[in-house]
Amino acid sequence: MAAVAAVKAASVRQGDVLRVTAKAPAESARLLERSIRLFPQPNGERLGLMPVPADQKPGTYRLEILDGQNTVVRRNQVTVRNAHFLKQNVRLKPEIETLKPAPGEVETAAALRKTVSDVRYWREPFAVPVRGCMSSPFGVQRYYNGKAGGNYHSGLDLPAKEGDPVHTMADGVVRLVRPFNVHGNTVGVDHGQGLVSMYLHLSKFAVAEGAAVKKGDVVGYAGSTGRSTAPHVHWSVFANGVSTNPLQWAAVKPCGGKKPLKRRKSAGGE
Repeated sequence: MAAVAAVKAASVRQGDVLRVTAKAPAESARLLERSIRLFPQPNGERLGLMPVPADQKPGTYRLEILDGQNTVVRRNQVTVRNAHFLKQNVRLKPEIETLKPAPGEVETAAALRKTVSDVRYWREPFAVPVRGCMSSPFGVQRYYNGKAGGNYHSGLDLPAKEGDPVHTMADGVVRLVRPFNVHGNTVGVDHGQGLVSMYLHLSKFAVAEGAAVKKGDVVGYAGSTGRSTAPHVHWSVFANGVSTNPLQWAAVKPCGGKKPLKRRKSAGGE
């Protein structure tokens, strides 16, 4: 993850997070039209996680540090680099391809992603939800049965056996435990100060909403519910409402040791 102090420039790839640090009177940071809060940390600094969307156009942009009156107190240059995301085809059965979100599914998931709580629970490094490899990386443009899906892959697909335990990546509070149509059985965890993780396509749940969890705790069991072709876990990490690359937080190797090829077949889902 790239970092920038209040007086330095930084370089970050599409889909990554910029760690913004500053000291009082800094209260927030702004990049393009996105503003984030800067939270006091035990070391006396303030910290905020500025996400760079996967579809952000590469180039050089201005990062602004603001005080409590929204007055700019520092300006920085941030260079967004091209991540060179590829394409990936997923073969879906007709009954899976035509699945539609349940009433409220999209809105509920979006509300969780935008959660920004004051308490920081997370510490690095993070745990990988299931051991093994990834069958589909973050950022690839998804094709379903050869047709463009119109979006990029918002997390990692981690193959697993049906019933394998799924672990939370860091300490936090469970905010979402729901059976969805497209996401399948889903658990969402608020890790504090704008960081949220989600675990999709579970076969069963192991936690309830409101539960406090520690890094590595079991939150559910792997399955193939929702828009999924085989048992796996879709793991997403959101920073201040934007999906970001989980590989910033933990190391996961591609299955077979190879990068996905254009239009490559994949056992996965959302």
